[in-house]
Amino acid sequence: MFSGIVAAVGRIDTLSPLEDGVRLTVDTAGLGMGDVLIGDSIANNGVCLTVVAMDGARAQFDVSRETLNCTVGLDTAGGEVNLEKALRADDRLGGHIVTGHVDGVGEVLTFAPVGESHALVIRAPRELAGYIARKGSITVNGVSLTVNAVTGTDFSINLIPHTVEVTTLKHLHAGARVNLEIDIIARYVERMLAWRQGE
Repeated sequence: MFSGIVAAVGRIDTLSPLEDGVRLTVDTAGLGMGDVLIGDSIANNGVCLTVVAMDGARAQFDVSRETLNCTVGLDTAGGEVNLEKALRADDRLGGHIVTGHVDGVGEVLTFAPVGESHALVIRAPRELAGYIARKGSITVNGVSLTVNAVTGTDFSINLIPHTVEVTTLKHLHAGARVNLEIDIIARYVERMLAWRQGE
């Protein structure tokens, strides 16, 4: 589990092909790997990945073909990734409950300055749109954000300067694709309602 509060921005150093996927070597600069062990989970752009090897600040992760097919941002050497270590039971939950299981990929329609902030408008896949609510939480590339408004499959977010400065969201532009994870509570509510209706 994660909170969507990005702790550092890393860089993908290398991608080594596996039989069915790739092994990423990520420079985790600034994340602080002193308490990380082989087998621990670290979110990379919102994708929960397991540390399989470490060398100082460089961590390696095996990424399956399935994960590569349903996410973005993990297949380019030199690309930046938002990083967050898995939560401990006594950690502060500064964002919202995030599983690190990407639900789908959205498309950025607008990323533009508005005063000191930035307006971000994203088009979600139709199958996810019903889970996105005004003033609800959503994770974009691993960043916990609050939805300002929803119109059909499009939703808007206001990004404060701090969020833009300390995450990879600063690189967004119209047409960019982003990893989306909906609020897990919405999934449970849907399941409970469906169960009560006999589905």
